[in-house]
Amino acid sequence: MKLRTIISVLFLALSISSVANAQLQLNGAGATFPGVIYSKWFDEYKNATGIQFNYQAIGSGGGIKQITEGTVDFGATDGPMNDKQLAEAKSKQGTDVLHIPTVMGAVVVCYNLPGAKGLNLDGATLSDIFLGKILKWNDAAIKKLNPKLNLPDKSIVVAHRSDGSGTTFIFTDYLTKVSEGWETKVGTGTSVNWPVGLGGKGNEGVAGLVKQMEGSIGYVELAYAVKNKILYANMKNKAGKFVEATFASVSAAAEGAAKNMPADLRVSITDADGKDSYPISGFTWLLVYKNMKDEAKANALVKFLKWAMGKGQSFATELYYAPLPKAVVKMCEKNIATITANGKKIK
Repeated sequence: MKLRTIISVLFLALSISSVANAQLQLNGAGATFPGVIYSKWFDEYKNATGIQFNYQAIGSGGGIKQITEGTVDFGATDGPMNDKQLAEAKSKQGTDVLHIPTVMGAVVVCYNLPGAKGLNLDGATLSDIFLGKILKWNDAAIKKLNPKLNLPDKSIVVAHRSDGSGTTFIFTDYLTKVSEGWETKVGTGTSVNWPVGLGGKGNEGVAGLVKQMEGSIGYVELAYAVKNKILYANMKNKAGKFVEATFASVSAAAEGAAKNMPADLRVSITDADGKDSYPISGFTWLLVYKNMKDEAKANALVKFLKWAMGKGQSFATELYYAPLPKAVVKMCEKNIATITANGKKIK
């Protein structure tokens, strides 16, 4: 075969592959917590491969619902599915749902109180604020933690999520661990019965409420607080140290979890041990079917997941997330390798 003919054949093959990828779209829905980095990943991956992503940031509860109902190719959540939810999804879809951690992040306690930069809070005080027991910014409990701040005699307005949310799961999981009162009256969940406060949809909704109302307090993923230039508190960790949310302090919280990571990769890292650990930290997961029915989509999704475990991690810190520990990446890669298309192994 002449060189010109070989080049023409190769060019045609690449063109066909490019067109196929350009027409292939993976549909997903779920968590807003990793929305910033997922948007970056999907754009970068599309530019590199032509594969398109349609991702709806509707909250973790929505992601779990849609993966259970089979209306998406993948879901996303910051609160892992429980055993009952996994059993329901398997019953409806005929296959297991895998949890693949993608990055780690921090849920920060954001607030709007001019002149009070560097606010310190602990779990007990934060719990009492969200339980409606502490009503004023100059309450004795807050003043004790912040002797150098001039706290005003101003009412506290609580803002929380109105939708099913993994950010809420991480936040309430932390409060449940540090406050018996919270555990008894509210508990942990992607959606809870809030004792007080105003609801906002998504991280952007809560960030918007806090930004608009002086005297307000809420909780959002770190990137949203930074993006909206909202103050956020230092939190007292289990070691008794006030810690700022950074990728380093989130990574510190994950160190112990990596050593004891369960095979299904569902784990909580809130209120972690370690003097440098930020206490309201969490993994975020992509939810994928272990056996997919569409071979083209299965191949595309597996390749993307492998990319996310490699080059994708390099985008984490610039977007205020923490990259996965190497030990966790290896576990993820092992589970990704088990994904099949109609029972056939994906190469």
